[in-house]
Parts: sequence; C-alpha cells; structure tokens
Amino acid sequence: MQRTRWPYPRWIAHRGAGKLAPENTLAAFRLGASHGYRMFECDVKLSSDGVPFLLHDDSLTRTTNAADKLGADMTGGNHPWSALAQLDAGSWHSRSFAGEPLPTFEAIARYCLRNAYFLNIEIKPTPGLERQTGEVVARHAARLWQNASMPPLLTSFQVPALEAAMAAQPKLPRGLLLDALWPGWLETARHLGCVAIICDHVLWNQVSLTQAKSAGFKTLSYTVNDEATARRLLDLGVDGIITDRVDLLTPVSPCG
Repeated sequence: MQRTRWPYPRWIAHRGAGKLAPENTLAAFRLGASHGYRMFECDVKLSSDGVPFLLHDDSLTRTTNAADKLGADMTGGNHPWSALAQLDAGSWHSRSFAGEPLPTFEAIARYCLRNAYFLNIEIKPTPGLERQTGEVVARHAARLWQNASMPPLLTSFQVPALEAAMAAQPKLPRGLLLDALWPGWLETARHLGCVAIICDHVLWNQVSLTQAKSAGFKTLSYTVNDEATARRLLDLGVDGIITDRVDLLTPVSPCG
C-alpha cells in the first residue's frame, strides 16, 4: 500500500468496543458496530499449537476464567487452542456477557469481511515469540483478505514482529506503535516500510506530528476517551483516533 493511499476511517474502536463489552470478543465488535464504527482494533497472539486468537495480556487471568480451568499456568500462549476455546471470556465483564468465548483471529476476520469493516491488527506476541507471531499473523491475514479490496493494517510495538510480518507478506500495510518517542523512532518506521505511526496521544504535538507527516506517514492516536483530547488531536491533524468510548466519540458525534 502506498503511503498516499489511506482508505481507513478516522474513528477506530479499541478492542472492539473499549470497556463497554468484554474486550477482544465478537460481542465487543458487534457492540462497537452498533455505535456506528466501521473500523476496529484488536490484539492477536498465538496458542501453543500456532492458532492466532484474540487476547491483550500475556496472562489469561484478567479476562477469562482460566484459573478455574487450566491450573497454575495462566500464560495464554502456553495452551493449545482446544483448551483456550473452552474458556469464558465474558463473565469477568458482566453477567450479560457470561459464556462469551475467546475468538480466533479467523472468526473476527470473517466477521469484518462479511460486514465490510476495517481492521487494525495489533500483533501482540508472547515474549520470545515475536518473529513467529509476526510471520503467522501476516500469513493468515494475507490468506483471509486475499480477495478483499481493502487489507487490514498490521501494527505492533515489537519491531521484530513487524520485521517478520514484512518479510512474510510485504504488501500488507504496517504501522509502528509507540509509547515513547525513543531515539530513531522515525528511522525505524521507515526501515519497516510502515504507512502509519500510532502513538500514545500525549506524544503528538505540532513538532512530532510535522516530523511524521513530512516523512509521509499517517498519524494515529491511542487511547482517546474524552472530547477535549479528541478535539486537540483533530485540530493538530491526526488521521486516526483509537477510543474505548464508542458511546461518546461516535463517528457522527460533534468531534467526528
């Protein structure tokens, strides 16, 4: 994808529907869609048998009932998909989502494809599996979107994961995630062939935004949950806003 071609909507629902539904589940995606969102962000890692699935944390403790099912080992990447598929990923959030399962990346991809939604895939590897995860996620994404007009955006904080994704599927667009403007951030994004840089919103100011845009990158912000911050970023000229508050910052809101 050329840097000048940017088909994605400005508003992106974080982990499906932010905090209004159990994150990284199909239920969250459906809720985000009900608020008018057409693009979603999610986190993808690998099970021990190589199945890409949605989970943000390395541990299963916060967002599943794994402690009741899997014994002492709470690391998601240490279990096969057959065990992970049995977990309840909804009850921790609220009773109304009890029994909601962890979704495979393929299930989420097919939901987005069937509804013409856009997807920002954060490659979220278990430590030590950065390159393997980047390669596998990229290959699955290329297969799933092979007949689609608009590819997903692959992003990560992990440079090795993005390097592996680039080597495996160089035509898929990539974005570098940053929680700090560390030395060489702009050069690293160039090295990775990225089309976008996605920053913690506090890092974007007129200087950093000008640097990124002058280098040809699109600029995105996470995680923006109030109208004042959204307005500041829009006035600066950012290209995308990732939010938990799909109920407040809707694509048809005053800030939209």
